Amino acid sequence: MGNFTMTSPEFEDQDPLQLVHEFNGFDGAGQNRSPALQWQGAPEGTKSFALTLYDPDAPTGSGFWHWILFDIDPSVTRLAAGAGSAGATDLGASGTQAANDYGLTGYGGPCPPVGLPAHRYIFTVHALSTPKLELPANPTNAVVRFVINQNTLAAATLTGLYKRSARGVAMTV
Repeated sequence: MGNFTMTSPEFEDQDPLQLVHEFNGFDGAGQNRSPALQWQGAPEGTKSFALTLYDPDAPTGSGFWHWILFDIDPSVTRLAAGAGSAGATDLGASGTQAANDYGLTGYGGPCPPVGLPAHRYIFTVHALSTPKLELPANPTNAVVRFVINQNTLAAATLTGLYKRSARGVAMTV
């Protein structure tokens, strides 16, 4: 059995994300496009996947959850660029999207305050021991994450970095 890993054709681990990934709202001027992601080496017994995107550096006291996707069919091992950007709850075999901390369903891109050091955006794919999370309608992302964590067999992460120097201008890190 190989190691459980996640990669992206758009960025390497610890490399900068792009302006196209930035949130389009508040004072963000990006296209709010989720990056393409792929994973391999899930452990035996994986019955579904879940994906989260978290910024532990957000000045909130508790970080910021940018994307929660769950009930991904075990046959799915990649998400196309923009897969989470539709705002749709049900993505078929690619899972169900929960509300992010922006209060929107689906992917909400990075939008750290201008002038702060780069924030870390941690994409995590969870290999789950259950085919469905069996959640109530419109669960909060905290409830979804709790149930994901209760059913995780293994997890793989990929971290992108992002900072802004001026409104609508992404900076490399």
